[in-house]
Amino acid sequence: MGISTTILRPIALLDRFLQWSSAVIVMGLDSYFIRHHHGGVHLIYNECIAVISVVFFLPAFISPFVPNILSRFVLLIDIIFSYLWLTAFIFTAQDFQYGDCLAKNPAGVSCSKKRAAESFTWLAFFFTFVGIFLELFNLWSTRRSSSPVEKNGGRAGETTA
Repeated sequence: MGISTTILRPIALLDRFLQWSSAVIVMGLDSYFIRHHHGGVHLIYNECIAVISVVFFLPAFISPFVPNILSRFVLLIDIIFSYLWLTAFIFTAQDFQYGDCLAKNPAGVSCSKKRAAESFTWLAFFFTFVGIFLELFNLWSTRRSSSPVEKNGGRAGETTA
């Protein structure tokens, strides 16, 4: 394994932790909104995406260490969930940014909590999007380090004794 995978693992792990924790925070805030103030359809969508993400993002913690087994699966999850989180962010921005913040659904919730939900929804999208490129780079690095050219010191067709 080259230096690229050595550097990539802690970066990917940090990204996965930030991705997962952002989803957990969004889940908590949206649960609070729904429990105490009965949210609308957008809020229910955001809550569903957050709950499903918390479960589906768990294999991503292991994928930097076993890329041959999990990276394709995790890459597919990242691609799908990047669109879902982008949609959740658009819904959140539409719900909380236009008009009087306190009057928007869920009514009566402080604007700081609504802005926090919007911010962490954006962060969940951002870290999921970054995760796509980290998984691609992880797959590329693993394949490059296991190719015959790399094993022979850059000389294709030669065998080592």
